[in-house]
Amino acid sequence: MEQMLAARLHVPSRTLRLEEVARPQPGPGQVLVKVEAAGVCLSDVHLIDGTLTPLLLKGDTVTLGHEVSGVIAEVGDGVTAWQVGTRVVLYAGEVREGVTYTRGVDYDGGWAEYTLSSADALTVLPDAIPFEQGSIIPDAVSTPWGAITTTGAVRPAEAVGVWGVGGLGVHAVQLLRAVGACPVIAVDPNPVARERALAAGADFALDSADPDLRATVATLTGGAGIAAAFDVAGVPAVREQALRVLAPKGRLVLVGLTDKPLTVSDGTRFSYLQQQILGHYGSDMPVALPQLLRLIQNGRLDFSGSISDVLPLAEAAQAVERLEKKEGNPIRLILRP
Repeated sequence: MEQMLAARLHVPSRTLRLEEVARPQPGPGQVLVKVEAAGVCLSDVHLIDGTLTPLLLKGDTVTLGHEVSGVIAEVGDGVTAWQVGTRVVLYAGEVREGVTYTRGVDYDGGWAEYTLSSADALTVLPDAIPFEQGSIIPDAVSTPWGAITTTGAVRPAEAVGVWGVGGLGVHAVQLLRAVGACPVIAVDPNPVARERALAAGADFALDSADPDLRATVATLTGGAGIAAAFDVAGVPAVREQALRVLAPKGRLVLVGLTDKPLTVSDGTRFSYLQQQILGHYGSDMPVALPQLLRLIQNGRLDFSGSISDVLPLAEAAQAVERLEKKEGNPIRLILRP
């Protein structure tokens, strides 16, 4: 049996190891993909540090990586829609018997030389889009896209705010501008992140530590407040700050993941203003991925600047450490087997 390299997390000990494992074989309805690029996400960091725990994983070890692009290497029995050699982007998850499983969390992902996918959980990657850019679409781009277009239901000319301009937040800024939100206000304590937000299309970039932030937001929105606020940081203090500047009937969309409790300090005001808090996770990938790839292919969106560095698979642990410590303030680090 052929062997391959894979970066695997032993969940009980939270230990990431580079291992030689058997190359998987596609079963009926599956395809085997030769991985060309795999993104390193803050969710991967949280899986390693114990903030997140797989809920549906069978066993105690999993190959990480939910942002994956590559080339079809083999097809299993019954697969007729895909051909060997086709460039593809894999969905960040699959639905099995009505339950959504996350790739690289609940089953083996793409931090490996090869990975499996259901034949209905991937889409064609156009030749004009590099593998590195294609790989980040299933989460770093499609998650904020789903939060904006579906959960948050942002309409043109609505005032919006993005808290946390990291790997997802910077894309949220770009996408909010693309759908016509105005003004787009980015909030982050890091001056580098604020500069990044302005370069990505934010109308204003504010320091979350500014004691006058509430008054500033009121001025920038003509006293109305923010119609849709997106917490991409997953930080309780962010959520409380966003609620304080939310407009009547405004929506706070929780995109960033955290195991900390959610607190509404002034419940009476929240109810009186008929505000909403909406949880968000992932996106409707059969719809979102083709939409985003079409927008990229036709020049409406450009995520080439989001690829901060490309590292070999053998340096997966170093990539995780760089992202965790924010060395160089990376947007997305890419592993290339």
